[in-house]
Amino acid sequence: MKKRALISVFDKDGVLDFAKFLVSKDVEIVSTGGTYKYLKENGVEVIEINEVTNFPEMLDGRVKTLHPLVHAGILAIRDNEEHMNTLKGRDIHTIDYVVVNLYPFFEKVKEDLEFEEKVEFIDIGGPTMLRAAAKNFQDVVVISDKNDYNVVMEEIKTNGETSLKTKKRLAGKVFNLMSAYDGAISNFLLADDEEEYPEYLSVSYKKMQGLRYGENSHQTAAVYSATMLDGAMNTFEVLNGKELSYNNFKDCDIAWKCANEFDEPACCALKHNTPCGVAVGKDSYEAYMKAYEVDPTSIFGGIIGFNRKVDKKTAEEMVKIFLEVIAAPEYDEDALEVLKTKKNLRVLKFNNKPKADKYMVTVDGAMLIQEEDNKLIEEIKVVTDKKPTDEEMKDLLFGMKVVKYVKSNAIVVAHNGIALGIGGGQVNRIWPTEDALKRGKGATILASDAYFPFGDVAETAAKSGIKAIIQPGGSIRDQESIDVCNKYGVAMVFTGYRHFKH
Repeated sequence: MKKRALISVFDKDGVLDFAKFLVSKDVEIVSTGGTYKYLKENGVEVIEINEVTNFPEMLDGRVKTLHPLVHAGILAIRDNEEHMNTLKGRDIHTIDYVVVNLYPFFEKVKEDLEFEEKVEFIDIGGPTMLRAAAKNFQDVVVISDKNDYNVVMEEIKTNGETSLKTKKRLAGKVFNLMSAYDGAISNFLLADDEEEYPEYLSVSYKKMQGLRYGENSHQTAAVYSATMLDGAMNTFEVLNGKELSYNNFKDCDIAWKCANEFDEPACCALKHNTPCGVAVGKDSYEAYMKAYEVDPTSIFGGIIGFNRKVDKKTAEEMVKIFLEVIAAPEYDEDALEVLKTKKNLRVLKFNNKPKADKYMVTVDGAMLIQEEDNKLIEEIKVVTDKKPTDEEMKDLLFGMKVVKYVKSNAIVVAHNGIALGIGGGQVNRIWPTEDALKRGKGATILASDAYFPFGDVAETAAKSGIKAIIQPGGSIRDQESIDVCNKYGVAMVFTGYRHFKH
C-alpha cells in the first residue's frame, strides 16, 4: 500500500515544493478545498477529500475532514494487528503525513472585524487532524509549521524516512501551537465575561527571538510576543544597532511607558530599570537636555525614551555619550544619519503606545496577574491650610507620573517639569526622601508612591525647601504629616491611589 499524505493549508507558502517532493517519493496526496485546487492547478496529482470520504464538503466548508475514514487512517497504530485488520475490513487507507496550518485567528482577532467574522476564523478541522496525527506520531509525520518542510525533506533524502526523534518533536510543536491557539480563542471569548480572572490562565505568546543571555551571562533567555495584542514591545522597528538584550527589553518597556505618561514632549532617561532623569519641554531636545542635566553620571550606558520625534540637534547631543538604546516614535532622516555613526547604538522606532491592561510575573510554582497601573489619581484633595499654586499643582502631577515607574519606596522631587531627584528601592521611606532631596537641589515639590506612616518625610521635605507634597493618603497617622506641613506652610494633597512598584 502506498503511503498517503493529507495536505490542507491556509498558508500555501512552500507547500507546492513539499507536495511535489512527496509525489517523487511515491506518496499519494489527498487534499481539501483551496489547497486541492492550488496543487492541481500547479501540476500535482492529487485526490480530493470527498473521494476518500464519499461525502461532500458541507456547511460552507466547516465539515470536510471530520470523518471516520480520515481519522481512522490517521489514528490507527500500525503495529496493532487489530487496528490494521479493522482498516482493511472497512477499506480505509492509512494517512502517513498530515500537513496542516490553521486559519489565521491570531491575525484576524486583532483586525477591525465584527465578532461573528472573527469567530469564523476559529479552525476546527485543522486542529482535530493535527491532534490526531500528533498523538499517533510514531506512525504519522505531522507538520504544522511550514519551516519544517525542509527538515522532513532532508531527513527523507538522507535516511529514506523521518526519524522517530523528529516525529516526536513535530508532534510536540503541534500541541505547543494548539495551547497558544486555544488560549487566544479562550481569551477572545471570555473578554467580556464578568469574571475578570477565569479558572485557568490561558496565555498565548509566540517566540520573537532567542536572546544571547538573560540578566546575567550564565542565564539563558528568550522573548515572546503576545498573539492577541499589538503593543509597544512587539511591534517596534530596529533602525540601527546590535541585537537587543534581555535587560534592554525590560528597560525599554519602562522608558517608553514613562515618556508616554505625558501629553507634552517628554524624555525619560533610565538605568537598571529605574528612571535617572525625566523631564518635559517644548520639544525633544529641551526635554532631553533637562533629563540629562539631572544626572549626567547615571545616564551613561542608559536607555532614552521619547514621546516625540527626535531631530538632528537632539541626536548630536546624544551621540556625545555612550547610550545603549534610544526609543522614539519618529526620527528625522538627518537625525538617523547621526545616530547611525554609533554602529552598536540600538535605535528603535516605536509604532504603538503602551496598550496592555494586565501585568504578569512568575514566582516559584505560580504566576501573579494584575491590572496594569494605568490610573494616576482618584481625586485631588487638599488637606493642608495652604493650597498649592497652579504651577506647583502642575509639578505635583508631573512628579506623581514619574513616581509610578520608580521602585518602592519611591520619592521624586521636581521643579518646572524636571525630576531633579529620584529615590527608590529602599526598605523605608525616609532614606529615598533624603537621597532624592540631596540630589534634587532647587526642587519645590515632592511626590511619594505611598502614604507617610510618620511625619518624618514631611519634616525633612519642609526643612529642605519643598513647598508642596503629593501622596495617596490613607495612613492612620495622616494627621501627623498634615500638622507638620501646616507648621512649615507646606501644601499637601492626597490622591487616593498609591503606586507601589515592587
